[in-house]
Amino acid sequence: MPNSIQIKNYTDLPDFDRTEILRYAGYLAAADEATSAILDECLQEAKTAFSFRVAYRTLAIEDFLTEFKPDESLQAMRLSGVDRVVLFAATVGLGIDRLTAKYANVSTVKALFFQAIGAERVESLCNRFCEELTETYAKQGVCTRQRFSPGYGAFPLTAQNTVFKLLDCPRTVGISLQDSLLMSPTKSVTAVVGLAKTEK
Repeated sequence: MPNSIQIKNYTDLPDFDRTEILRYAGYLAAADEATSAILDECLQEAKTAFSFRVAYRTLAIEDFLTEFKPDESLQAMRLSGVDRVVLFAATVGLGIDRLTAKYANVSTVKALFFQAIGAERVESLCNRFCEELTETYAKQGVCTRQRFSPGYGAFPLTAQNTVFKLLDCPRTVGISLQDSLLMSPTKSVTAVVGLAKTEK
């Protein structure tokens, strides 16, 4: 299968998005002063906890269909008009998991915030990578479709096994897959981005 695995490391993601972190933590309204102060402490401690890495490869749509055998609903919803896909795995590393575990029995609020911070960081990483894909392929007259991940909609979680085989995630970005199909580090994402000549 052509197209080898590529690896990207990032050091310049956007600053923490406090609004998103609070949303991930379940705060539907503005945080009070005491909560904001705790979040500030967590953000300060988390600053050096991350290692942003992405492994990816491009597959012809025929190869993707052969490897993943998606059902017709997924093909209609996500792959119509697509002739290639970019398969990727992104992680922010184990540091944030260690911080969450450190505070699990000490401060449930801090543990919750570290979980939320990790979720915001991995989403920011995926957004940055997909923005770069869009910019790169736009120069070639190719459109990128919205990413989708195993476990969402018609793309079963069992697809993780094939993703890990094709990207060699333990070796390339240090992500392991448990028997339950959960990933470690927990703040990791695998996804597919369709490439097409037209937008959808």
